[in-house]
Amino acid sequence: ELRHDLGLDESDLAQFGDFLKQVVTFDFGRSYATKQRISEMIWAGMPASLTLAIPAFIVETLLAIAIALLVSFFRGRWLDRTIVLMCVIGISVSALAYILFGQYVLAYWWGLFPISGYDQDLFQRFRYVALPALIWVVVGLGVNVRVFRTFMLDEVNQDYVRTARAKGLGESTVLFKHVLKNAMIPVLTYVVIEIPFLITGSFLLESFFGIPGLGSITIDAIHNSDFPVIKAMTV
Repeated sequence: ELRHDLGLDESDLAQFGDFLKQVVTFDFGRSYATKQRISEMIWAGMPASLTLAIPAFIVETLLAIAIALLVSFFRGRWLDRTIVLMCVIGISVSALAYILFGQYVLAYWWGLFPISGYDQDLFQRFRYVALPALIWVVVGLGVNVRVFRTFMLDEVNQDYVRTARAKGLGESTVLFKHVLKNAMIPVLTYVVIEIPFLITGSFLLESFFGIPGLGSITIDAIHNSDFPVIKAMTV
């Protein structure tokens, strides 16, 4: 009876047809584990994920653009090499290491943040997402700085930049008025591509910090072999 209720006694072709219908209607039925409607679970988890993801994403992007512009101004000098080296080191460290360091040193040892948890109150919840948001920024900053630095340097080497300098414009004017404006085209393209990933937030961050968002829902679904939820979150 259970296999019949879940549609598992149908042929593979019929089950695949049901799956395509679910994708089109975005109605994946109910969770195996909790019996809740999956659409309701998604709507319930989305605010928590976006509370973490949106501030962290905005800060990370603006900070990466500012640092990339700075290193392109000092390209080839010690500051440029130092920041690029720090980015490579930061990328090489596992996100799990940042999480454990943040929880033990910043939260437990120094007491700057709550170790984990979440509050449904709009203002109180930012106290809980501050540390995971900080870790989000640190983890993603190295990659974004290197990518944005490449975009900036591509523009710095263009003919119009040499012409602007030949006309006597200052370096800051060249960078902010010309280079930054034109470099924002690939930067915005890169940022827009990253936006869909904000919906699911960070699986590790939400799981370790007890944030009831979409990432945490997906991790729980994997632990429980809750295939309808896994299908919905993958789609």
